[in-house]
Amino acid sequence: MTKFTTGLAALAATIALAGAALADDLPRLRAALQMSGTVAWEVDTIRHNGFDTAAGFALDPIDVAGSPAAYIALAAGEVDMIVADWLWVAAQRADGKDYVFVPYSRAVGGIYVPKDSPTQTLADLAGGKIGIAGGPTDKSWLIFRAYAAQQAGLDLAAATEQVFGAPPLIFKSALSGELDGAINFWHFGAKMEAADMRLLMSTADAALALGLNPETPLLGYVLRGDVATAQPELVRGLIAASRNAKALLASDDAAWERLRERMGATTEAQFMALKAGWIAGIPAEGPVAEDDAARMLALMAALGGEELVGSASTLPAGTFYVPGS
Repeated sequence: MTKFTTGLAALAATIALAGAALADDLPRLRAALQMSGTVAWEVDTIRHNGFDTAAGFALDPIDVAGSPAAYIALAAGEVDMIVADWLWVAAQRADGKDYVFVPYSRAVGGIYVPKDSPTQTLADLAGGKIGIAGGPTDKSWLIFRAYAAQQAGLDLAAATEQVFGAPPLIFKSALSGELDGAINFWHFGAKMEAADMRLLMSTADAALALGLNPETPLLGYVLRGDVATAQPELVRGLIAASRNAKALLASDDAAWERLRERMGATTEAQFMALKAGWIAGIPAEGPVAEDDAARMLALMAALGGEELVGSASTLPAGTFYVPGS
């Protein structure tokens, strides 16, 4: 453990003890989150170490079963915040809803094949079966389709059979050998690699080849605009608490050991892969580059249409939260 890590851990312990007594007197940030998902690792770290109370607010997570429930809670004003991708925020803003995006993670998945598969390129999957988590408008699937068309003149959708399903189902089908390739969310991808599947290509590499910036964070904390406007200190506090949690998790193995049971890793290899993948997904500090986001939105609109981006043919102003705004 480095001197920096030791100091950060000690600070976290001090903050947690002092913050517990103050939490009841602080403004609360209500968040509808899937606490079975990876966001719970950061939220748990924030609350356990008192990073929220030290930043002047109390984070109040409400567990929901999935994204639809979170969307409803946010629209109804029952919560102040959810986690979603910024393409969804752009679609909502284009339809007149005032939501803003604060970056949380740039972690993305990839396409995986059996370890002994002869497949070396996306073109080699022609005639095979691809499992895809997230449905026909999954962002990784769309990016791989665009990459295959650009690099090999291949219509990947026409050349392969697609099987769409929930991430756990695609994970199990991939491990059982039922699929020639599998596209899954990053944490299931980490588990597939830990189970000796092979990463054929990452979504980030395909995006880079298409002229997109893979550093653009896709997932974020999404707040109601009225909350961000009326209580800017809450947003500043959230950003500070998130950064402190990320700094601790990026540098302190003990912080991960505390999360081990929550992570649901069944092997040491899975645990290490999940840890490494989460840390690799920490986005750079500072505002999102809107020109990069606009290029991604244009590609997603061309491939996914209104089902994915609604009427957002261009990036709506105010999609990304700008510190000091």
